[in-house]
Amino acid sequence: MKYLDKNVELCTECGLCEEACSKAYFKVADKEKSRIRINMESFGEKITVCNQCGKCIEVCQVQALYRDKNGIVRLDKSKCVNCLMCVGLCPENAMFEHVEFLEPFKCIACGICADVCPTGAIFLKEREMATAE
Repeated sequence: MKYLDKNVELCTECGLCEEACSKAYFKVADKEKSRIRINMESFGEKITVCNQCGKCIEVCQVQALYRDKNGIVRLDKSKCVNCLMCVGLCPENAMFEHVEFLEPFKCIACGICADVCPTGAIFLKEREMATAE
């Protein structure tokens, strides 16, 4: 399965990845609506991306989070009750919320951010898909 990975040493904090992501999914250039984050203050992890670990699936009591056929963790908005447990319990801090949306959102490893990253700090990788959650 593919997932987004990072090399923080290569990141110049240009923000092109966040802009491309928010434009692709929310049609605006707003880093708060990006499915990845570059933490310019550099406390914690400098680049926050979802590694598709699936821990959020385990905490979702209404089974709104699931793996698609490619192994990517997705959210079924029709099942989500907006409890935001997944946001608070994500080990990567890669499940996001925004005041304009009821449901949380996360990276789906589409690679749009990797395509625009001028240094290769964000890139798609492959790994074996987990067989059980």
